[in-house]
Amino acid sequence: MKSLFSIFKKGLQKTATSVSRSVGSIFSDIEKWDESTFEDLEAALIGADFGTETTIQLVDDIRDRYERGLIKTTDDVNQIISKDICKILNKNQREIAFEPNGLTVIFMVGVNGSGKTTTSGKLAWQWKQEGKKVSLAACDTFRAAAVEQLKLWGDRVDCHVVASKTGADPSSVVYDALESAIARESDILIIDTAGRQHNKKGLMEELAKMKRTAEKICPGAPHEVWLTIDAGIGTNALLQTEGFTKYAGVTGVILTKIDGTGKGGMAVAIQGKHDFPVFFAGFGEQPEDLQPFDSKMFSEAIFGTHRESVQ
Repeated sequence: MKSLFSIFKKGLQKTATSVSRSVGSIFSDIEKWDESTFEDLEAALIGADFGTETTIQLVDDIRDRYERGLIKTTDDVNQIISKDICKILNKNQREIAFEPNGLTVIFMVGVNGSGKTTTSGKLAWQWKQEGKKVSLAACDTFRAAAVEQLKLWGDRVDCHVVASKTGADPSSVVYDALESAIARESDILIIDTAGRQHNKKGLMEELAKMKRTAEKICPGAPHEVWLTIDAGIGTNALLQTEGFTKYAGVTGVILTKIDGTGKGGMAVAIQGKHDFPVFFAGFGEQPEDLQPFDSKMFSEAIFGTHRESVQ
């Protein structure tokens, strides 16, 4: 069985390779670091989508430590940045807001192709392994293929799926799904919403209506609203995050398709600007490839510092 760190390391290999080549080339064979050295480091981190604001913060720390004589090698740089990133990622980490004495309702939101439906199925599989009773709601009523995909996941992981005909009001599906989940005494209801662009006001208001419907049937619902983000889009994710937070009240992020991109630093950019956690990271197609997000493993996998860090 693969160790958890090996999953993070393999899934972040493209990002780690991109960062190590860039950072390593900057500091090799340089006796004295000057401003151009730090500008190159800044460009390398922005290139891996760590975000401008976060990158400036990281480079300022490296510059300060160098000027105080505390660091002098590429390995030192990797150790320091790895530790700084871990702190940033840990800033808002928390436990999932499971309802202790009833149904927990989780909305999955995001743009088209971000991996909502697949991630919904993987979450259902994971929680089923933990002994929880999970229901699924196919609220992407625009695409019959999305409904069928969720039904296939339901069959695969043995979860009840509530769906309706193509073109049905998504809020009515939310209503039916909640009544069904309550009647079945489910522990968790995952509501898979349709993909929508964050700047389409009508579709975003529809999402807000779905949330209001959930709250009427199940006071306190939804307990979580998770934004799935394709890691390959890089810092474009910041615009998506702002739009969905405004209308849907995002409470957390799930990063998907990290294994296929060198832009894994985007997780850090999001944490640098927003006050909610990254809950899961997707490193492949299989259910077990969706892993609870671990800030330490994430930062150490990118910077190759899976050992005692410098203080």
